[in-house]
Order: sequence, then structure tokens, then C-alpha cells
Amino acid sequence: MNKFVGKHVVIAALFALAGFAATAQAADVVGNAKAGQGKVAMCIGCHGIPGYRTAYPEVYRVPELGGQNRQYIENALRAYKKGDRHFETMRAIATSLSDQDIADIAAYYAAQTSSSKNNPDK
Repeated sequence: MNKFVGKHVVIAALFALAGFAATAQAADVVGNAKAGQGKVAMCIGCHGIPGYRTAYPEVYRVPELGGQNRQYIENALRAYKKGDRHFETMRAIATSLSDQDIADIAAYYAAQTSSSKNNPDK
């Protein structure tokens, strides 16, 4: 194997291991719905308005989050943070979140139902 190919194989393996370590670390984080309640203020401005649609950078229907699957919310926030999902406002918010914040927010929204008391945070 030539040096060029060998070097790139090693680099790719290191990145794969780093990604695995980050995923394993995130998997160790347990969400706390009560803690998440204090972290959703930035979400309510869009996701707490029934039928809200954004106007920039394109018209987009903002989904309600209350009752959504916890793992889906975590995956979506991580994808925005990483840049795999594209919506600049969400990317800006997600990059400011720690793994614990993401887990807490996901736990909070997953615990909500349409009949939850005082649930403007859908």
C-alpha cells in the first residue's frame, strides 16, 4: 500500500473512532424533562405558535413539538448542530446546545401531550 493511501486510511479510521466516541458519550446522557422545561424558551417563539410559518429564508411550516418522539427530537437537533439538516435559525440554536441540553429538551417535549396542563410549548 502506498504511503498516501495508507495515511488517508489511518485518518479516516481516526475520524470514525472519534465519531463513535462522541456518539457513545451522547448516548450516556439522560434527559430530564423538568430541566428541559427551563431550556425551551428559545423554542416557544416559533414552535409554540399554532400554525406558524416562517418567511425566511423560505416559507416553512414550523412543526409542533409537544408529544414528539424523544429520539427524533434528539436526532434532529444533533443533525442541525452538525449541519446535516439545513435551516439557519435551527442551526444557530442547535450549535449553542450541549448534549445534556438536547437530551433535556427532547425529554421535555416527549413528555407533553395535547392535554398537558399549560402546554403552550407544543
